[in-house]
Amino acid sequence: MSPPSVALVVVAAGRGARVGASQPKQYIPCAGKPLLAWTLEALLAARPFAATTVVIHADDRPLYDAALRSLPPDARANIGPPSSGGATRQESVRAGLEALAAAPPDLVLIHDAARPFPSPGLVARAVAAAEAHGAAAPGARLSDTVKQVDADGMVLATPPRAALRAVQTPQAFRFSLILEAHRRAAAAGVSDLTDDVAAAEWAGSPAFVFEGDPLNFKVTTMPDLGAAEARIMGAAGETRVGQGFDVHAFAPGDHVWLCGVRVPHTHALAGHSDADVALHALADAIYGALAEGDIGAHFPPSDPQWKGTASKVFLAHAAERVRARGGFIVLLDATLICEAPKIGPHREAMRARMAEIAGLDVGRVSVKATTTERLGFTGRSEGMACLATATLRLP
Repeated sequence: MSPPSVALVVVAAGRGARVGASQPKQYIPCAGKPLLAWTLEALLAARPFAATTVVIHADDRPLYDAALRSLPPDARANIGPPSSGGATRQESVRAGLEALAAAPPDLVLIHDAARPFPSPGLVARAVAAAEAHGAAAPGARLSDTVKQVDADGMVLATPPRAALRAVQTPQAFRFSLILEAHRRAAAAGVSDLTDDVAAAEWAGSPAFVFEGDPLNFKVTTMPDLGAAEARIMGAAGETRVGQGFDVHAFAPGDHVWLCGVRVPHTHALAGHSDADVALHALADAIYGALAEGDIGAHFPPSDPQWKGTASKVFLAHAAERVRARGGFIVLLDATLICEAPKIGPHREAMRARMAEIAGLDVGRVSVKATTTERLGFTGRSEGMACLATATLRLP
């Protein structure tokens, strides 16, 4: 018999109000990229899925697209179009299941976006449990004594903890079973089911609890986010810092490209590409930290196809190389050296553009400017220079 086909639904439509941030927690930067990106990367590294659907809030598409850009290219290729979630988690899960119904898999795993540490072993146990039992969830044993209390905080009972489990995700099911359970619950107006095993139980299907993973915690508060970031940073291996430097002379023109932004000026910058001195220095800094040469090694100036190329191509490629190596960018820092134009009025636009190109949160991008007190070629307004550093974490 051939192995069962297994699909994945990742629930990312919640608002995450308890974390106290200005955006949903699944999109908060964590160790260089959105929390959702770490979750997807871990799941897709654990096993190949027949289909992957992420359920998002209708207002979050720009945040979702940015999160996907921070994934390695091979991981992005395995994710289908997102589905729009509902007002509750239950509605959002049903939307994700309905998106798979046109080509139904044998089994489906349903996972919370805010659990970024599903291990390959946990995912494998989930698939095996779904195949054997039809409905299953991972459960971690409790180390603390649990008390049942009333509205005033008075103890009513002390359940024996040996029989209790803290249920996690991914929860795993025969696809037809869980889709039917969610459809029946929706038709009956039942909307208070807090997880998907509860939906299966409500529909009359017994559920199995298999061995969970204490490290598979859910990010709910800011301290949780800090713990997740510390774990990722600790597992990322080593910190590397690369340096880049670039110079371009002025030429006739009415604007310069700096950090991906068109800045009006009395001259242009001369170069084989668009001569964006900052993006060139930043790309070289990243390549240097990776020990992968410089721009010329990846985009030879002798090759006519790169003539006039927008320099965003170079920075985006360098950032992709970091992700392909399983690492992430901690910080990009550029210092522009020129007498003019003034950088201050364009600084925030430059930071935003660099962050967009590199797939980073803007808080990990710095742009500064200085003069040489009218000394040297920059002081004589003959051209511009940029000194850049890139800090990476690599396995």
